[in-house]
Order: sequence, then C-alpha cells, then structure tokens
Amino acid sequence: MRKRTVSKPRGRLLSLLALLTLGACHFAPTYERPVVDLPPNWSATASASATQSAVRWEDLYTDARLQALIRTALVNNHDLRLALARIEEARALWGVQQADQLPNVGVNVGHTASRTPAGVVNNNPVPLSTHRYDANLALLAFELDFWGRVANLSEAARRNFVASRQDQQVVRLGLISDVANAYFLVLESQTRDAVLSQTVQARQQTLALTERKREVGAASDLEVSLAQGALANAQSEASALRRQLAQAENALRVLVGGRLPADLPAGLPLAAQPLSLAWGANLSSAVLLNRPDVQASESRLMAANANIGAARAAFLPRMQITGSLGTASQSLGGLFDSGTRAWTYNPNLQQPLFDAGRAAGNLDLAKARQVQAVALYERTVQQAFREVADLLVARETLSEQQTALAANLRSQQERLRLVEARLQQGAANQLEWLDAQREALAAAQNLASVQRQLLGSTAQLYKALGGGVEP
Repeated sequence: MRKRTVSKPRGRLLSLLALLTLGACHFAPTYERPVVDLPPNWSATASASATQSAVRWEDLYTDARLQALIRTALVNNHDLRLALARIEEARALWGVQQADQLPNVGVNVGHTASRTPAGVVNNNPVPLSTHRYDANLALLAFELDFWGRVANLSEAARRNFVASRQDQQVVRLGLISDVANAYFLVLESQTRDAVLSQTVQARQQTLALTERKREVGAASDLEVSLAQGALANAQSEASALRRQLAQAENALRVLVGGRLPADLPAGLPLAAQPLSLAWGANLSSAVLLNRPDVQASESRLMAANANIGAARAAFLPRMQITGSLGTASQSLGGLFDSGTRAWTYNPNLQQPLFDAGRAAGNLDLAKARQVQAVALYERTVQQAFREVADLLVARETLSEQQTALAANLRSQQERLRLVEARLQQGAANQLEWLDAQREALAAAQNLASVQRQLLGSTAQLYKALGGGVEP
C-alpha cells in the first residue's frame, strides 16, 4: 500500500512534465525577411561586392576639439539619455513576459481558527473550537504553454527590446552627425566673419581716405557716399553673420547637453579639416542592412510575426495549474511532525466557445500590424538607399564645386589686387574697386559655405551608412 500511495504523486509529476514538453508547439508564421527591389550598388560602374572596413567616428573626425565635443555629447545629451531610458523600459517589459513562462511559486504560512455553537454539528452538547496551521509552497495559476502563446508573447517583447536598443543606436549616430554638422557650421561662420571683418576694416580705411581727399578737392561727395554705403553694407552683413555664429554655437551647446567644456583643445580651421572623398564609395547596397533603423524595423516585424502566433493560440484550450505542497496540523508545535504532509493539485482547462469575435478580431489586428511592419521595413530600406545615393552624389558634386570656387577665389583676389594697383595710379575709379572687392568677398563666402556643406555631407554619409560600411 505504501508503494502505491507514493506512485500517485510521481505519476502526476511525470504527467505534468510530459505536458510541459508540449510547449514546443508554436503557431507563429515562419519568418522570411522581405525582399526589397534595390540596385546592387549606388554606382553604375562599381562592383556589387565592393566593401570596405567599418570606420569609427574617431577615425573619421580627427579634429581634437570636435572629438571632445562628441564625447561630451554622448555623455550629456538629453535625447540619448531618453533613448537609454526607453531601452530599460523595453527590457523590463521583456522580463515581465519572460516571467510568465516560469512557475509562480509562493510561500504560504497560515492559521485558521473556527468556533461552532452547541447543537449545530450532530447536536454537539458544547461549542466546538478548531485550529489549523498550514505551511506550504504554492504554485499560482501556471499556464502550460501548449501552443506557444506565452512563448510568442515573450518573443515579441524580446524583439521590441532589441528594437529599442537599435533605436538608441540611431539616436547615437544622429547625435554624432549633428554635433559634427553644428561644429562645421560654427567654423564656417567664424571663417566668413574673419573675411568680413577684414572687409569692414578695409572699407573703414577707404572711407577715411576718401574723406581726406574730399577735403583737398581730390574726391567728390559722390565718392564719399559710395564709401559710406559700402561700409554700412559690410557692417550690416557682419551683424547678421555674428547672429548666425551665435545661433550655431547655441545649437552646439544644446547638442552637448549644456555649457561647452572650458578645457576644450584647440581645433582646426574649416579649410584644414580632414576629408576623405574615397570613403564610402563603390559599396554594395547590402550595407544598408547594417543600418540600425533598418535593423530596428526588422526587429519590430519579427515582433509582429510572433504576435500572430500568440493570437492564433488564443483559439485553442488553455491549461492552468494551481497547487501546493506543505504541511498541516491542528497545533503549531506539530506542524512539521511525521504524517502532516499535505498537497493540492488543481488543473483547469479553458476552451473558448463564444467570445463575440474577440479572438478573431485580435488575430486580424495582429495580421494587419504585421502587414504594416512589412511596409515600414520596405520603406525604411528604400529611404536608406535614397539617402546614401543622394549623399554620394552631393559629396561628388560639392567636391567639384569646391575646386571651382577655390579657383574663382584666386581669380577674384588677383583681380582685386590689380584694381587696387590701378586705383593708386589713377587708372581705375572707386566703383571698379568696390565691385572687385565685393566679388572677392562673395567668392570667399561661397567657398566657405561649400567647404562646410562638403564636410557635412561626409558626416551625414557616416550616419546614413549606419556608422560603418561592412555588409
């Protein structure tokens, strides 16, 4: 008899383990990455298999001042801190879903006392008092995941967590690019301000000289008016440029998270910034799959796929088990005596019969979201291809434009030198000199602007390629 009583719990345990193995069944669709129709590469003459090694931002931006600003931003930027907090949120949600896959076991210790009046139970002549003490481990409503419903929900939460980490990488790459662009804009404003300051100083000297000439009859009132107007125009441009410089510096402060560090190292001027025109060229479009926004989109697609499996499983029976194992006694002192073992086992099978279309609606919802996720993934890949294509073209044409503008600046500076020499000899008038000076100033300003745009296109290309170029 003793063997028989022991075999029953063992048999139940074996049955329970056998049921648990059924949790390997899943109803999620087999995942297949959507195929997006893209050219093999961005260049008509490039090899589709051409690749390069991934580039760190420290190797791309070698200006010590810019590196210090980027490091500060990566520590202090509010958008990046928000992205990190969202990662922790997604991690916590995943942990909650994971917990549903494991038994929820608790410890219960209790005391129950009751008193029954006389004559209630079998005409008892005196009141009856009973006491019960319990100590047990309780299994609280553990679902046997026959059809993978809980597993699919956990997988969806895990994929969303992975997507949040990739979103943080998107923010990080965007921050690096934004800091670099803001820094280059500051350098451009400083370069243009230096050129314009020289122009203002030259026109102040010209106005003073013209006024002295008028005093001795060597210059007319018209020439003085021209000099005054030219000076006022240059001063107005200088004021506007100082405003642009202040705005660029303010934008840079916001990106780095507040006040700029006081111990920043010296930086390079705009014209001396290193620039690699070969980096990122002749690449396979497969590198786009490494972009964090593309990976985040695919992770969310996988999550939507898993949610379909969970929605399908909702049509099938759900088995939940509650139970306990412990001791029970009428006295506290006898709680752990021999023969006080107590246990309960309560399986519960639930089969949906009529839910007013709730399960079907949830399945339709999951499928619709999966279709949306596919469309978003395809759009993300296509937009990524366009971004890289546009930036490669921009870098190439801006490089050509920079070469042409540098030649134009040299030409305009030579023209200004010749006109100034003729002006001193009396062979040129002040209008010619002002026109030559204006053209030289415009050439210098345009060159600085294109230099900044060219540097910015490289910064944006680094972001567009996902921080590297390995497929």
